[in-house]
Amino acid sequence: MPNSSCPMLAVADLAKRYADVGRPLFSGIDFAVAAGEIVALVGESGIGKSTLLNCIAGLETADCGSVHIGPHALDMVRLDEAARAALRARNIGFVFQAFHVLPTLTVAQNIIVPLLLARVPSGEHATRTQALLERVGLAGFADRWPASLSGGELQRVAIARALVHRPALILADEPTGNLDPRTASDVLSLLLERVREQRAGALIVTHSQHVAQCCDRVLTLTANGLA
Repeated sequence: MPNSSCPMLAVADLAKRYADVGRPLFSGIDFAVAAGEIVALVGESGIGKSTLLNCIAGLETADCGSVHIGPHALDMVRLDEAARAALRARNIGFVFQAFHVLPTLTVAQNIIVPLLLARVPSGEHATRTQALLERVGLAGFADRWPASLSGGELQRVAIARALVHRPALILADEPTGNLDPRTASDVLSLLLERVREQRAGALIVTHSQHVAQCCDRVLTLTANGLA
C-alpha cells in the first residue's frame, strides 16, 4: 500500500451546493491520495461524482473546503482562475470516457499539448513523447491521425497525454466506459501500471465494479458524504 504520509491529493471539508436551491450536492468531503495510490470513486448516478472531480481540478468552484495537489501545491479552492489553470497545467493529467483527442492534431502533437501548457522545454518534447508512445504500446503511431485509430488506441493516446508532463495527480472520469470489455481491461491495466510507475496519485470515477476492484481503495459518494 502506498505511503499515505506523502499525499498527491489532500481534500478537506469540501462542499458544493446546488446554485438554484442552495442545498448541498455534497459536503464534508475529506480524503487523501498518496503517491502511487489509485483510488476509485463510486456512487449512484447524479450523486455528484463528476462535479467533485471538477471541483478538485478547479474547473468548478467549491463553496468551502480545500484541495491541495502535490507536496507543495497551493490550495486550488482559493486561487483565482489564472492560478488554477497554471496549477492544473503543472500538476494534473486528465483521462476521460470520450477520449478528447484533438482530431486536427497527430498523435504526437496531441501528446505534446500538456508539455506546452506546463512550459516544459521544447528540447524534451520528442524524447518524452516517444518514450510514452512505447510505454503505451503505440510505437510508430506518432504521425498517425486520430481518425485512423480504434477506441482502445485513442484511450492509449489519452493516457500518454495525461502522463507526459509527469503530473502529481491523474483524474479519470469513466476512462473505460466507451470500450468493449476486453479493450477496457487492457486499457485499465495500462493506466494503473503507468500511474504506479510514475508515482502519481490517481482518482478514478467509475460505475464499473471491475474497475473499482482493480484500484487500491474504493470511496463511495453518498448524499451524506463519503463512505
